[in-house]
Amino acid sequence: MPGDGFTIKSRIRNLLRSPSTKHKKIRRENLTSKVTLEKVLGITASGNSGLTCDPRSGLVAYPAGCVVVLLNPKKNRQHHIINTSRKTITALSFSPDGKYLVTGESGHLPAVRLWDVAEQRQVAELQKHKYGISCVAFSPNSKYIVSVGNQHDMMVNVWAWKKDVVVAANKVSSKVTGVSFSEDSSYFVTVGNRHVKFWYLDHCKASKASAPVPLLGRSGLLGELRNNFFCDVACGRGAKSDSTFCITSSGLLCEFNSKRMLDKWVDLRTSVAQSLSLSEDMIFCGCADGTVRAFSPIDLHFICTLPRPHPLGADVSTATKASHLFSTKTDVHYPAAIAVTYDPISHWLSCVYNDHSLYVWDVRDVSRVGKVHSALFHAACVWDLEVFPDVPGEMGAGLSSGTFFSCSADNTIRQWRMEDWSQTRVNFQNILSSDLLNIIYIDGNTAALVDPEYMTNMNADKSGDGQTTESRTGIRTICVSPDGKHLASGDRNGMLRVHDLSSMEEILKVVAHDAEILCLEYSNPETGLKLLATASRDRLIHVLDAEDDYSLVQTLDEHSSSITAVRFAANDNKVRMISCGADKSIYFRTAHKTDRGTEFRRSHHMVRKTTLYDMGVDPTCKYAAVGCQDRCIRIFNISSGKQKKLYKGSVSEDGSLLRVQIDPSGQYVATSCSDKNISIFDFYTGECVATMFGHSEIVTGMKFTNDCKYLISVSGDSCIFVWRLAPELTISMRERLCQLRQNPNMPPCKTPSLSHINLHFFILSPAPKEIRKRPEQLFLDNDTPRPPFHLSSPSSGSPQSPQSPLPWESPRLKPQHSYMNPTASSMAKNSRSSSLGEGIQMGTPPCSPSFPKGRVSSEAPSPAPLPHPTSTVSLAPLTQNTPPSRIPLPKQPLSPRRSLCLEVKPSSGSRVLQCGRQPSEDQQQVKRILSEALFTVKAELDSLPHPTSQCEEPQVNQGVKGEGEKALALLEQYAELLLKSVERRLDTKT
Repeated sequence: MPGDGFTIKSRIRNLLRSPSTKHKKIRRENLTSKVTLEKVLGITASGNSGLTCDPRSGLVAYPAGCVVVLLNPKKNRQHHIINTSRKTITALSFSPDGKYLVTGESGHLPAVRLWDVAEQRQVAELQKHKYGISCVAFSPNSKYIVSVGNQHDMMVNVWAWKKDVVVAANKVSSKVTGVSFSEDSSYFVTVGNRHVKFWYLDHCKASKASAPVPLLGRSGLLGELRNNFFCDVACGRGAKSDSTFCITSSGLLCEFNSKRMLDKWVDLRTSVAQSLSLSEDMIFCGCADGTVRAFSPIDLHFICTLPRPHPLGADVSTATKASHLFSTKTDVHYPAAIAVTYDPISHWLSCVYNDHSLYVWDVRDVSRVGKVHSALFHAACVWDLEVFPDVPGEMGAGLSSGTFFSCSADNTIRQWRMEDWSQTRVNFQNILSSDLLNIIYIDGNTAALVDPEYMTNMNADKSGDGQTTESRTGIRTICVSPDGKHLASGDRNGMLRVHDLSSMEEILKVVAHDAEILCLEYSNPETGLKLLATASRDRLIHVLDAEDDYSLVQTLDEHSSSITAVRFAANDNKVRMISCGADKSIYFRTAHKTDRGTEFRRSHHMVRKTTLYDMGVDPTCKYAAVGCQDRCIRIFNISSGKQKKLYKGSVSEDGSLLRVQIDPSGQYVATSCSDKNISIFDFYTGECVATMFGHSEIVTGMKFTNDCKYLISVSGDSCIFVWRLAPELTISMRERLCQLRQNPNMPPCKTPSLSHINLHFFILSPAPKEIRKRPEQLFLDNDTPRPPFHLSSPSSGSPQSPQSPLPWESPRLKPQHSYMNPTASSMAKNSRSSSLGEGIQMGTPPCSPSFPKGRVSSEAPSPAPLPHPTSTVSLAPLTQNTPPSRIPLPKQPLSPRRSLCLEVKPSSGSRVLQCGRQPSEDQQQVKRILSEALFTVKAELDSLPHPTSQCEEPQVNQGVKGEGEKALALLEQYAELLLKSVERRLDTKT
């Protein structure tokens, strides 16, 4: 039979496919099980449809992006339901028995989903909407679920969820913001813009048809209130079960009788009202300016006004008593109550305000209302976060490593805690939030603390002014200094601020850039420097001295587009700075010490075919991981600038990598993709070890905590998610940290015999701009009269260890233009910044070389006077006592002497660098310049004085001769490397 054959074919096909399918499914489940959502700091409810209460247990449910938060207010514990469709949850409602929760979502082809609350899993779903769901509700008999689409969808569906059939459906022409079932489940009411409609289900129950029947609806008789926006609705209970109560945005509480007629109304005496909640003996109305008024449902008689929440701009850290909530100022403003829901068992009223704060009030006795729970969250997009460094308490401004900071478009920087209060080094627990420690309000602007979308949700036509306002305000990025004393922040107007974390006072405010600041980075203590780099959309990087009141050290403008990331690194005894940007370039720079201070000069420049969005440096400072637009992670060697590895940085096939974060041990790298997913990869193998999702907007920042237990993510949906990592991941990171502490300098030198030699050259003659700095650090100076070259050993001026950097004793000259000038960016654009090939002026070395006192060569037993050699150079230092530098000197091994030699031609008296191929005209010019420079060095060596002691002359001559041959070999090797670099540059130019 055809049916049997089809069945056999299907079974064979399933047998062939099932192993890989099962493997992929198991692997996907394993990846998502590696992380658990521990805490959600945020709420995205935009009205009463986004807040509900379990009538049996008292659990409060509200959306946070793609997550439903189930909050126990008394114990302050959260459970979470993560929407597997990864669509934003817009509406939710508990079943009458509290066992199930129904959710509606936004996006293309949204679904109505039914969840088992205890098991937190999906039970059923309905896909009958196209463009978004604004309201959902359970019938009191638990048989039906009604869902109302948004103004673009315009569908009303009645779903018999146990049979998984839609029994009735119809269209609605207005924007609907509320729905409520009657107590007997015979009808439900929808309200919206000039819309109050009663929908009846009696004929639906009698219908035996398999297809949905048209839903019967009758409009309410609005009378003179027909032009009002009806925000919310609640059908009466008990003695008033025949009545229906509505609230208008203009501030009227209305009652409709059983004949759908407007019976009576009362003025709430408020500018705006938006939410309504009903019990048998009270009606609670959420109004503007933090007001919640209670009325009697019998005759709409006014009962009381509930206490207001915190005023906008309140100092959270000082609110340690209930009396601190009551402000004595006359010009304070309060957030508006946009959602209210009543718990009939505990007699608690949960309120959501338009600054994204949540309060639970005990209204058992309205004359003595008490606060059960409260929480304050960001009111707009969270742009960045920073974990407080792991420093001792006496050094870290009194804060613990269990705290972190977040910055937002609401113009605030907030400090959160991760630990128990017994372990957190704070003075008092504030009464406003158990998770929030402090709020830094930028410029005292409280208007940004209120979400503008909440007010526009009640208007039929959105003006879009809220988006314009948001785009001009907000803190874009933050960074905490490694010592935990300063917090730097950059806003969207290019303003740089620095706060003292011990007092939370602003100690610096300066217009640093012409556009928004995209990245801030403090230098690590291992570099021996205290610098702050600021990068902006105006393509400039400012390097500031954090020890000198954040004075400008240098401005770099190599990038031709927005700079997305700047990082410092200390490796090979050098201070590096790496930057990447939207111009698809990544620049590697090395710090040099000059009379003017620290200068970063480009050492490598790599260009890729994709935009580079973010970058992280591993703890060994050897590698930089760059997140790219093509969803790949590119690993670069910081010393050589070469790409070492490339692997996929997202499990999906859509979007771009926006953020890259390496954990403190360097074992794993976390990535966020523009498809809102977060993934964790093994840094060395590129294997994906965990994935997570839950944010409804792009993830704008991620950080691992210092104890390697958590990953914190922030998003454009205004929420902060704290993810608990699996124990095996935490153990792996901690083991790696132990290894790093035991052996911080992981890779040993390849040539131990010469690894202690540091080589510097000061070359007199000018060099062309094509010359690129090699790892041995070539310094160019046109104005130096008598430069010696200097070979130093660890005993004679070698760099100090990163753990104990020497102070900078030499005075530094201040730059000509002030960094505090708002036009600094435009000035920097007109004059290109200093780079290696542009004639950097160095400090004038001493006129005549002499021996420093107390220094002993690593080779010679004593600093004996030098004879007059013809072609030998001593390893003893030849310069005067120069101040020790904070920038470590290069410490790279050099290979043995190779075939390149220096020939002295008697006829010309000049030295020519021999090479294996016929050079071009440009190359010959470069060779001539280098030859003259090296000949000058030789002449300086030849001019050294003769020894005064005759008895030690043979021994010294023999020792000096050996040392001189080594030095000459190193000199020749350096010349060869330099020449090859010039030739390579010329080849690429031509």
